[in-house]
Amino acid sequence: MLDIFQYSFMVRAFEAGIAIAVIAPLIGMFLVVRRYSLLADTLAHTSLAGVAIGLLFRINPVLSAIILSVVASLGIEQLRASRRVFSESVLALFLSGSLALAVVILSLAKGFNASLFGYLFGSISTVSQTDVWIIVALAVMVFLNVVLLYKELFFVSFDEELAQASGLPVRRLNFTIVLLAAITVALSIRIVGVLLIGALMVIPVISAVQYGRGFRATLILSVIFSLLSVLIGLFTSYYFNLASGGAIVLVALVIFLLSLAVSKK
Repeated sequence: MLDIFQYSFMVRAFEAGIAIAVIAPLIGMFLVVRRYSLLADTLAHTSLAGVAIGLLFRINPVLSAIILSVVASLGIEQLRASRRVFSESVLALFLSGSLALAVVILSLAKGFNASLFGYLFGSISTVSQTDVWIIVALAVMVFLNVVLLYKELFFVSFDEELAQASGLPVRRLNFTIVLLAAITVALSIRIVGVLLIGALMVIPVISAVQYGRGFRATLILSVIFSLLSVLIGLFTSYYFNLASGGAIVLVALVIFLLSLAVSKK
């Protein structure tokens, strides 16, 4: 079974996958608490437009996806904070707009190709060493930000008005959350795929919530479930020749169903 690690592309996939498995539920936890889970899907579609730009102009699609996701996350938070548009409407606006942009760019690039298919559904064979370096470096940055700002992010996610009354820089913390979410989504597209990254950020979290533990214990448990999903999913995708993103999310769903059954007992 360990012959899988004889191949360098699988070693790279596991390195990138483990980094993603740690940071995805860390950010997803704050989004779930804020009832803002659809932000992950919105940023994923924005990342698709970034990937399309990268493929069109022959630059690293991961970098172009990160840049566009970050810009979009700032715009989303700016509109949400202005209260001129409802939060759900802001997400719908950016989701449809970025998807339309991606379709237009892809039509200029003569449509879909095998490379784009890997970004949509995840492809372990397309993870390059450069991708691994980018993913690990930015994953460490996301992780350190969550650790250093844990109490502040926790407070502002649970009660924004009380956090503001307590003197916390709520606006800056909100921007931090959406920026970290944007980076996490863009980093994950190689392994999980644009269409499925939202699931990896949310499903392990709601699986952990079923056990009714405190916030910190739930956060740790969600990371464990995410790691199990990614590791088992990568093994499954390799031995059964499946799309890595689909395999990872299906494993996460199985863990959720098991958690649901255990919590009822």
